[in-house]
Amino acid sequence: MSDTETYTPPKVWTWDRESGGKFANINRPVAGATHEKELPVGKHPLQLYSLATPNGVKVTVMLEELLALGKSGAEYDAWLINIGEGDQFSSGFVEINPNSKIPALLDRSANPPIRVFESGAILVYLAEKFGAFLPTEPAQRAECMSWLFWQMGSVPYLGGGFGHFYAYAPEKYEYPINRYTMEVKRQLDVLDQNLASRRYLCGDEYNIADIANHAWYGALVAGKLYEGGEFLDVKSYTNVQRWMEDIRDRPAVKRGRRVNRVWGEEDNQLAERHDASDLD
Repeated sequence: MSDTETYTPPKVWTWDRESGGKFANINRPVAGATHEKELPVGKHPLQLYSLATPNGVKVTVMLEELLALGKSGAEYDAWLINIGEGDQFSSGFVEINPNSKIPALLDRSANPPIRVFESGAILVYLAEKFGAFLPTEPAQRAECMSWLFWQMGSVPYLGGGFGHFYAYAPEKYEYPINRYTMEVKRQLDVLDQNLASRRYLCGDEYNIADIANHAWYGALVAGKLYEGGEFLDVKSYTNVQRWMEDIRDRPAVKRGRRVNRVWGEEDNQLAERHDASDLD
């Protein structure tokens, strides 16, 4: 279909298995497991099943930050879920996350174990469990939760919108790329204006709102997402750049970004993490 042709939707949509570009082999319009496979279980109460995409990085950074605070109960096993091979559709993974998306967490310190899925929910769960990175004063807590949910609601336009049509779609079309580029730049401007008068998203204190947003928008302005940095003129968002660099240099962030990573420079890869020494 050319850029000028008009698509007429059918009366009833049907699934075209060959459509969908790079991720056509794993995208489908139904839920549930495709194969039987139990998930592995390690030695720690917290079992994480993930991949070092931005949503996965949120959780590994959070866990490493908690350990840096001396929260020994935050020790964890991080198991690789290769979404390109469909690991997220195994019966074991679907039992923890019926939505078949990484990351998923199982807290085996409880009886029965507690499952937590959706990255934002995992951040809140861990923050409340360990009493860290989530303000308790009502106004500050509301601010933190607002920026956390802002990220959860906004980033589909970045990933599923801009990222898909700019980087992954089998054909490039002007309208969807322009539409989502405009929205992503608006989001960056929201962050940039907020950070003009604040060190972190909620003020002077680093919290889960920063962890969640940095995994996506920090990576974007650092030129690590979709090779779209120059196209989006990310360097013009100077306050976001400063915030990104501030957080990027935190030791726990550097460690967390390596966990469940199986691409890029070899020194930055760690397919699985079962002990702090694995990151040495």
